[in-house]
Amino acid sequence: MKPKLALYWASSCGGCEIAVVDIELKILEVADFFDIVLWPCIMDFKYKDIEVMEDGEITLCLFNGAIRTSENEYLAKLLRAKSKLMVAFGSCAQEGCIPGLANFYDKKSIFEFVYKDSQSVDEQSKGIYPVEKTQMPEGEIEMPEFWNTVKTLDQVVDVDYYVPGCPPQSFQIAAVIDAVVDILKNGKPLPPKGTVLGAGEQTVCEECPRERTEKKIKRFYRPQEIIPDPNICLLDQGIVCLGPATRSGCDALCVRAGSPCRGCYGSPPNVIDQGAKMVSALSSVIDSTDPEEVRRIIATIPDPLGTFYRFSLASSIIRRVQIKKNGEQ
Repeated sequence: MKPKLALYWASSCGGCEIAVVDIELKILEVADFFDIVLWPCIMDFKYKDIEVMEDGEITLCLFNGAIRTSENEYLAKLLRAKSKLMVAFGSCAQEGCIPGLANFYDKKSIFEFVYKDSQSVDEQSKGIYPVEKTQMPEGEIEMPEFWNTVKTLDQVVDVDYYVPGCPPQSFQIAAVIDAVVDILKNGKPLPPKGTVLGAGEQTVCEECPRERTEKKIKRFYRPQEIIPDPNICLLDQGIVCLGPATRSGCDALCVRAGSPCRGCYGSPPNVIDQGAKMVSALSSVIDSTDPEEVRRIIATIPDPLGTFYRFSLASSIIRRVQIKKNGEQ
């Protein structure tokens, strides 16, 4: 019998699904080697197809997306029980990624903005919030519970391996698939549990061809505000680039194209908090020791929290912002 493969997306944009398809003809090798038992983006499977399986019957599960709702949690726990190997596939599953930025707020304030205060809500619909259960003539309609806090996959279930990226680069996905097939076909030992697959052991800066000049700067710029030198480090030119605080493995594709690293491959090895690491890196380029001037320079960075924790807030040391309203936390 073929080894069984499941692919599932929770709270995500779907980019990881497209990245798998983007391995081009190698997808045919995947379909030939594995029995694909779940892939909602591509084929029509039902949850009950997985529920009736024996525990551990699925060989490999590539789970992408953060855990945002009760449905996400249910599928994470179900697939964990049915899978021998659970892989947090992509930044949302590994770190929380863009959905995790919602942890700067709480469920109540998010609902108020979306269903009450947003200009896209018409007057008749303002203040009408979704409910989990609604009785209709045809029966009861049930919606998943929207959680107050976005969580990473390993904050909900045990995870064996991680594949970083938003989305993971197709050449890295192909390399991971080749390695998995080789292991399963030839009985080779698995990597140590917790291994980050399809990534390097250094930072993006080590892959970047740009020259570091150690230039001190007086302000930061958004990429559209200046025309940077194509050969000089973007951070040295005042463009916030998260290369120093991001794991290598993407071949510095964004930086090579003139766009700063956003940090989607997560923290480098032995770094606990990506945002804190980036703050440390910025201290080496700010041309001032005066506290007031340093504050003014930092103020030229739009949305520092969203910039430093764009991908890693849910997995960071702070994890979420505690919001107090009317005495409630």
